[in-house]
Amino acid sequence: MGGSGLRRWIVDVLLLVCLLAPACGRSRRSSDATAPEPDASRQAAEPDLKETEDPRPVIVAFGNSLTAGAGVNPAENYPAKLQKKLDAAGYQFRVINAGISGETSSQGLNRLNAVLSLHAAVVILELGANDGLRGIPVEETRRNLEAIVRGLKGSGAKVLLAGMKMPPNYGSLYGRAYEGIFTDLAEKENVALIPFFLDGVGGEAELNQDDGVHPTARGYDIVTENVWRALKPMLR
Repeated sequence: MGGSGLRRWIVDVLLLVCLLAPACGRSRRSSDATAPEPDASRQAAEPDLKETEDPRPVIVAFGNSLTAGAGVNPAENYPAKLQKKLDAAGYQFRVINAGISGETSSQGLNRLNAVLSLHAAVVILELGANDGLRGIPVEETRRNLEAIVRGLKGSGAKVLLAGMKMPPNYGSLYGRAYEGIFTDLAEKENVALIPFFLDGVGGEAELNQDDGVHPTARGYDIVTENVWRALKPMLR
């Protein structure tokens, strides 16, 4: 990420923090940040996780708005594009988009059982960005993600963990601790890691929507490649 791109990203992320709840389709009081309760907008956004008769093994994309594809056509989010790459390469997998906009790691943990019910072969876990933007303590995010990873592994699923980063204005101590969540957890639990989910996209104005955070369709092409490089060795 170039210097100018990084500066743009910092400004856009600060704006997103101020607008986080409406941008994610939900409104939260600050006191709800660590223990939010379900609301109507969240329930309406729940992905359809019903089992089908499709016999192909399942890959679940489990995450927040970056997985759900907020602001783009459903065919342009990364799980949809990943399905196309799998099909073109001859892999017999079915990708399920289990992303919910605005979701924190705590909320992801609360719906872990719904994801486990899909009996996934692989789960791409992309959670924690909203925790960082809301300033949720690093140790809380770490505990939640660790519990999710262990639950997924216990079900027999392979886990691909998507790493995230915080902009420098959050402070170097917080930034290093936050990034360490993903690298440390991947090593501790022996799971695959995407070092930075938005690599090549974060800070690039032409690859992001007006909020400066959610990728455009072109941005999701790059995100899909980031995922694909880490996922492909897991499918052998």
